[in-house]
Amino acid sequence: MMDWQEMYPQYLFINLLVGLGLAVLFGWLAIWVARKIGPMDLPGILPHKKHGAPTPLAGGVVLVVAFIAGGLIFNFPMLKELWPILIPALIVFAVALWDDFKQLPAGIKLCGQIVAGILLMALGTHVQILKPSFLGLGETTVTCLNWFITLFWIVGMTNAMNFVDSMDGLVIGISGVVISFLILVTLGSTQEALLRLLTLLLGICIGFYFYNITPARSFLGDSGAQTLGFLLAAVSILFTPGAHPQASSWFVPIMILGVPIFDTTLVVFSRLRHKTPIYSAGRDHTFHRLVALGLDDSRAVVVMHFASIVLGCLSFIALRLPPLYANLTFGIVCLISLVVMARLISRDRLP
Repeated sequence: MMDWQEMYPQYLFINLLVGLGLAVLFGWLAIWVARKIGPMDLPGILPHKKHGAPTPLAGGVVLVVAFIAGGLIFNFPMLKELWPILIPALIVFAVALWDDFKQLPAGIKLCGQIVAGILLMALGTHVQILKPSFLGLGETTVTCLNWFITLFWIVGMTNAMNFVDSMDGLVIGISGVVISFLILVTLGSTQEALLRLLTLLLGICIGFYFYNITPARSFLGDSGAQTLGFLLAAVSILFTPGAHPQASSWFVPIMILGVPIFDTTLVVFSRLRHKTPIYSAGRDHTFHRLVALGLDDSRAVVVMHFASIVLGCLSFIALRLPPLYANLTFGIVCLISLVVMARLISRDRLP
């Protein structure tokens, strides 16, 4: 009997098809259930909402149910190995689904994300960027700093994916691009469980895209966007670069996830400048600014998808460069992003 290493190309494509099929099936069922019992996104309840009819917030349920079903049917070894990141992800999903139904205060949602992040670290998943020799600090201090970076990354990315969810097909498309690059960077490694997770998740994203493209029959909702953000943040921590030195690989997840990071940073600085609550809903996201510059909705979404693809390509190029040039590439990308961000924020009209 052939093992995974001999058969993994076939398994990857089968896994992708399993995720796609389950998402299409459960998407239809979840939309039907949501129209009966909720949750529904009603038009006009917030200024930035543009849809004209009540729309099911079924994406989170589709994501989780299809993932569990695909795991039990075809990927049980993956569930056994990666349960330490899947259990915390279910906490994020549960709190966010509650929010889809009841519109929770931001503090409760943040507490749920922090609890999930702490559990994730307690179960053994955390960054190890800093070493005990860093600035002569002790091992305990460096460990605490790594935990802080982990929690900041997890909570930040969970909210970043939720923040950028401002138009049909935007987040699910960005997630598909991000997952595709994570699959590419993981191919050839010994991380079989991650490949199983990512290919199943990519299939689910493609399947749900059928329902989420304009005009959307279903939205991701907080439960879908936050769960995707949490999973992608956790997976990027588990990724090991293999033969590539950490000095050339530490920023790869940051670049691959650069679009939601850019959008969240833009919104936070803009709202601080206007002295408005960070968690308030508004039309100050990257998508809305692209539309204000003259793009129609569909092209604004495509521009953000293109940007995600470009950043993923640059991350691959940098990964194979010597550390000095790799970090220089990352620095140039950050500098360009800051210039673009400053330009967009300068167009704001202060009250």
